[in-house]
Amino acid sequence: MNVEMDIFSIISHGGDAKATAYKALELAYESAFSDAEEKLKEAQEQLTKAHNTQTKLIQAEINDEPVKMSLLMVHAQDHLMTSISEISLIEQMIKMLQRIHCLETKLS
Repeated sequence: MNVEMDIFSIISHGGDAKATAYKALELAYESAFSDAEEKLKEAQEQLTKAHNTQTKLIQAEINDEPVKMSLLMVHAQDHLMTSISEISLIEQMIKMLQRIHCLETKLS
């Protein structure tokens, strides 16, 4: 098992997921909600890849395979947790933007 590659995979996919979710939010601000939904799906796919790698490392440790704890590992875990949190918040923000859009449309 190449732990360093797994760590970089978590960082990369977690970062890609967060960046894609922010693109979804930008699309929602433009009222392009179906495009925003597609971007959120892409973000979730990237997040799943990062989470699957994290799970692989956790299972290795459970099976008594040595998984070296390093500052880079801590960074990867922090990066993934932040991505999960921000994506959850972005999903709620997009729902609010959809609701605002509907209300504005009714007022017009």
